[in-house]
Amino acid sequence: MLGKLRERYQKVMMPVGRVLAKTGITPNMITGLTLIVAMISCYFFVVGDLLLGLLIMILTVVMDMFDGAVARAANLSSKFGATFDHTLDRYAEYLFMLGIMWGPIGYVAIPWWPYSAGDTFVHWFWGYFTLFGMIMASFSRAKAESVGGMKNCSVGIAERQEKLILTIVGILLLALPSSNIWVDFLILLPPSILSFFVLIEITNILTLCIVIVGILSHITVAQRLLYANKMIPREEKEAIADV
Repeated sequence: MLGKLRERYQKVMMPVGRVLAKTGITPNMITGLTLIVAMISCYFFVVGDLLLGLLIMILTVVMDMFDGAVARAANLSSKFGATFDHTLDRYAEYLFMLGIMWGPIGYVAIPWWPYSAGDTFVHWFWGYFTLFGMIMASFSRAKAESVGGMKNCSVGIAERQEKLILTIVGILLLALPSSNIWVDFLILLPPSILSFFVLIEITNILTLCIVIVGILSHITVAQRLLYANKMIPREEKEAIADV
């Protein structure tokens, strides 16, 4: 949904692109540097520094805007450059998820519950659930446009921007409050509800946000497949009619 704002921020970034293009740096160089910065972000998530990891994660997002801005300003846009950029974006997403799945959070003290709940920021199951959904959302679009021949299949409830915002919100809500606000909320509810969320390893607000990102990603996959099923035959008929 927020992808509709792409044209606006591309115009805003054009002056920056012109300045960077004069330095001689290429879009592919910036894309490669973005992956290195994503590795640094992953490292800080792993060692437990959520806020610093988040700041560097946001830097990768900004740098990802820079490579496109330079490509447009210097007329260096290419099909390989777009492929390279999209591929490394997926690696960056993997690194972010790896960091928060690996990073320590300590143990969540829950009254009357005999077990420790959650020793990482995000349980591995939910991390992989979400990461696979994000990759498949990109994959379904890419296949619809390459194999299916669609002009554009960027439909769906959540694109990359929405997923990043939800992840950023989850990190901030876990890092800034002095207590686990998700568990504090669950304690107000019947004990059976708290037990359920502890059982499925959703024991902090970041995990909840990541699960929502995963659900939205898988819904987006379904939406894109349904859209492709509708549009591919229509576009094929239009192509035949134009011959």
